[in-house]
Amino acid sequence: MTGLPLDAVLGLARALIAAPSQGGIDSPAGVLEVAAGALGPLGLGPRILDDAAGQPVALLAEIEGGGAGPTWVLNACIDTAPAGDRGAWSVDPFAGVIRDGWLYGRGAADSKIAVATFCHLAAQLAAERRRLNGRLILLFDADEHTGRFGGIKRFIAERPDVAGVMVGYPENAIVNIGARGFWRAVVEVYGTAQHSGAAVAEPPSNAAVKLAALIQLLSAVKLPPAPDGADFPLPPKLTVTAVSGGAGFSMVPNACSLNVDIRLTPAFDAAAAAELVGAAVEAVDHVMPSTRATRIEALESWGPYRLAPENRLGAALVEGAARAAGRPVPGEVCGPSNIGNYLADRGIPATCGFGVTCEGVHGADERIEIASIPLVWDAYGHAIRRLMG
Repeated sequence: MTGLPLDAVLGLARALIAAPSQGGIDSPAGVLEVAAGALGPLGLGPRILDDAAGQPVALLAEIEGGGAGPTWVLNACIDTAPAGDRGAWSVDPFAGVIRDGWLYGRGAADSKIAVATFCHLAAQLAAERRRLNGRLILLFDADEHTGRFGGIKRFIAERPDVAGVMVGYPENAIVNIGARGFWRAVVEVYGTAQHSGAAVAEPPSNAAVKLAALIQLLSAVKLPPAPDGADFPLPPKLTVTAVSGGAGFSMVPNACSLNVDIRLTPAFDAAAAAELVGAAVEAVDHVMPSTRATRIEALESWGPYRLAPENRLGAALVEGAARAAGRPVPGEVCGPSNIGNYLADRGIPATCGFGVTCEGVHGADERIEIASIPLVWDAYGHAIRRLMG
């Protein structure tokens, strides 16, 4: 497949990188303005989506084909992880530096190159609209790295009838047609506040000590492996991701908390995760009782998913990836949860990644290999034309 305007794609990607959009740090207005400014001259009328508070959370553009058909979505996040310690970078993270065949910058891989590529691919498809059936929507979420996923949630509330979504996450060894889900909770344990130097016969109940015991118990849990021969080959995983509580040196803490993240599979669901954490909490409360029982606050949970081999969306991208790469590219599940899980929970098929070759995602010197852009262009171009042709 031909027609990739590489210089234009790179130019837009660099302009997007130069508009900082660190989730929870920068306002997304600037980067959305850059993307909207690019879509207009490409013949695609952009529209900003606001959340319930009136804040911009996404950019949307639509192409209507000449015939009737389903609605398909090309999605990418336009916000990014924080740049972190700039001293660890060899370049300015917002300069969009090109060096030795690589484009550097925060968000280069995740996922501003996908935004730039999808914009120009959509413009090419718009010129073919009379030969296409159905509707193609570009959706760029500016509220993903905050963990709120405000853009996709706002969009689905407005358009729940979409037939499928292809998310432009990076990496290209496989086509991600599924992912583990997650169950998350904040667990707070309690003790008795007291001066750490008090002369008492019995040491007070120390929330920090109790929390340490709970962490040790959770870390020692043996989760079940993936069943032999399962089409979902990944096991569940438990991680304590944050610890907080206590202050200074002279006070025995009376409350401490931890965050626990459990990755889910079809064989180990949210109910199993809640039961596991509940049993650990009950065991620690029994051995180390305090005036208040440990509290578990379950947060948002998304289930695992895997597209069936016959699913149109997954089959189209697997075929497009294989044609573009000149080799078989299997459709497989991935470990990290993503927006595909949210969509799957709402009955919307999604692929969650086939993209550029990259390094340093969420770390210093995030970069993408420019030579891998044609692979992405051809794969998605074939997939959309197959779905809408």
